[in-house]
This record gives sequence, C-alpha cells and structure tokens, in this order.
Amino acid sequence: MLALAVENYPYRSDYLWLTLPDHADWLYKVGEKAKVEVTFCKYGIPQDIEIAYEIGPDEMPATSHGKVKLKKGRAIIDMGTMKLPGFLDLRLTATMDNQKYEHHVKVGFSPDLLKPYTKNPSDFDAFWKANIEKVRKEVKNDKLIEKCERVDKYSTDDTDCYLLKIRTDRRHSIYGYLTKPKQSGKYPVVLCPPGAGIKTIKEPMRSVFYAKNGFIRLEMEIHGLHPEMTEEQFKEISTAFSGENGYVENALDDRDNYYMKHVYTGCIRAIDYLCSLPDWDGKNVFVQGGSQGGALSLITAALDKRVTACVANHPALSDVAGYLDKRAGGWPHMNRDHNMLTPQKVETLQYYDVVNFARRITCPVYLTWGYNDNVCPPTTSYIVWNLITAPKESLITPINEHWTTTDTNYGQMLWLKGKMK
Repeated sequence: MLALAVENYPYRSDYLWLTLPDHADWLYKVGEKAKVEVTFCKYGIPQDIEIAYEIGPDEMPATSHGKVKLKKGRAIIDMGTMKLPGFLDLRLTATMDNQKYEHHVKVGFSPDLLKPYTKNPSDFDAFWKANIEKVRKEVKNDKLIEKCERVDKYSTDDTDCYLLKIRTDRRHSIYGYLTKPKQSGKYPVVLCPPGAGIKTIKEPMRSVFYAKNGFIRLEMEIHGLHPEMTEEQFKEISTAFSGENGYVENALDDRDNYYMKHVYTGCIRAIDYLCSLPDWDGKNVFVQGGSQGGALSLITAALDKRVTACVANHPALSDVAGYLDKRAGGWPHMNRDHNMLTPQKVETLQYYDVVNFARRITCPVYLTWGYNDNVCPPTTSYIVWNLITAPKESLITPINEHWTTTDTNYGQMLWLKGKMK
C-alpha cells in the first residue's frame, strides 16, 4: 500500500494537549451538559499549571471565560449546553517557559437538526441549465483541448501523466494533470477540483495511486493559470485579487457575472472532456475533492447526472450566509469582510452555495469532516450532510482540523472502487 513515516505526536513538539469530552462521539442533545477533561503535558509528563479558557459557539465570539488549575495534570471543564442545534468551542491557552500554547475542542449539540439559512430559489435549476447549455454551444466537445503534452517527471513505469489546457467557454480555460494507467484498456474517470487559492496544482504525484489502481484522474485548477508558473507569479496575481481568496468575492453582486459561475461550468466541461476519452469505460464517472474541491465535487455531482459517485472532504462554500442567523457560516467567512453579506450578495449566493446543490444530488456520496475545523466548520458540514437525500456514508473524525490523512485519502479511492458498475 503506502509507505508511512512514524514520528511522535504532536510532530516534534515537547508540549501536548489532551482533551477528552465525556461523550465518546463528542455529541450531545440540546440541553444536555458537556464536560471535557483537560491535560497539558511537557515531554509527556502532565503539568500542574494554571490554564485559561473561553467557551463560545462555533466560529463566534466567546460567551464565557475562566481559569483553572490543573491538579495531577488534569482538570474537568464544564462547557455547559446549547439551546439550539450547533457546536460549542472550548478554546484553551497555557503559558509555560515564557511561551503560550493554544488548543481547542468543539462538541456538537443535536447537529443532525441543523438547517440552512440560505434560501432555495425557484429558478435555480433553470439558471444552471441555461448556463451549461450556453458554454457547450460556445465550445464544442471536439474543441475543448487547447494543449496536451506528456509530463515525464510525473509519469512512472505503469502510469502516464499529461498536462492539459481545456477551453471551457468562449473566455475561459483551465489547466489540469491527467494521470492514467499506461496499459491500454477501459477505465473509470475521476475529476479532482482544487482547494481554494490562486496557486499551482499541488504535488500531482501524491495521488498517483488512483492511476495505479485503474482510474483515469484529472486534477484541475480553476483560474486558467499554468501550473509551472513561479510562486512569485502566483502571489502577484493573488495580490491583484486583493488576496489569495479574493476571487470568491469578485462580482458577487451579480449572479450572471460572479467569478465562480465559470468555475462551476468549467467543472462540467472537464467532465465533458473525460467522457470523450476513448479509454473511458463508458459507465463510471467520479468526483473527489476537499475544502473548495469538496464543494466543487458536490456541485458537479448535482449539476451533472453522469456523475455516479462523489467523495467530498469538509466542503467549503456551504451556507456562507449562515452568519446572518447568528451562528457559524461557511468558508470564505464573508462576515469578516466589511459590507460583504449585503442583501444583493446574499441573493447571488443562493445560486452558488453548496447547500442548494447538496439537496439535488442523486448519486452516492461519501462525506468526511472534523469537528475542530475552523476553516470549514462542522456546523456547515452537518448542514450539507443533513440536506443530502441520496445514498450517503460519512467518516467523521472529531479531532481533525482542516486536513485528512493519507490513509483516509486512500480509503476514499477504495470506496469509489467499490461503487464501480
């Protein structure tokens, strides 16, 4: 399988927090009190020190503060409860050897009852149907590929990798690395949309196990930027967008000109390309991604009924306007930017928010998320999960922040393999 490097946890640190909620799954009913046992260690030895803490709803300001002295290296902190479904966050700070060490742990209260703030517009389906038809008229399937060249450094003895430039509509293109088995045959296809940012396609070889297990995989970017550009060039373009994720707010006042419109239709054009390959097996079309890529995977699965299974990790762009309901909303946390969640922008978001795609998915979905995630908070991941009526499975990893392990990623490939027709 995959070679694993074993080192201490946490990685090369002398200090370690241990937090143990009194419910094994970190979940409680609304009105039920949560208590957390806290330990702080140096060299693995529990320390008798004073720690500060605050408690607040997921991604929201603290509602209580306190201090507690660890005795025999431990203390019990009563987090209280919630009157409505959601998550509470216990935020911890220890000071030792003139350094501050922070940690946090989130627990949920009836999260299966969480509902979206974002409304479902009546013309949602017509809007996307018209836009997909438009881009397909602008660029026919036989004109999609603008560039295709083999990349030796990402190819192996049994896999080939190609750098593609795909024309997705009259104005836009995307780049992607297509990795496939070298041996001739018929194979399932997998589209992997990217995480957030204006940056290169991250380490194309890290998921070569897909091709080695008989998949054709397209790992794409969304901005039409050559992945071999320098880091400095990517930074300059990010600056032009007022930051790495500024594009997500570009033209948000207008649903027809919002930046993410060509991103969503671009994913459909990528599926058009994959389904045109002579070595596609003609049956299996998968999407897989994390964060923004998880959002785009769910969105593509909803918009394109050729998709037969979907894997998504901690999806971004989910109930983004949820902050207006006085609770956590999804990445990119537009509540933090002045004058972003205006009525016009919120109306536009209704056509782009993952929640309104999740409710339309019909293929099997495998969703993964962690409770300690502050980028794509568990509140919004649960809202997405609760809306999916298609066959679904979950891997919930409470301690995880905004990451998944190599083992989890490999297991998702095996799950897709199990969904093959």
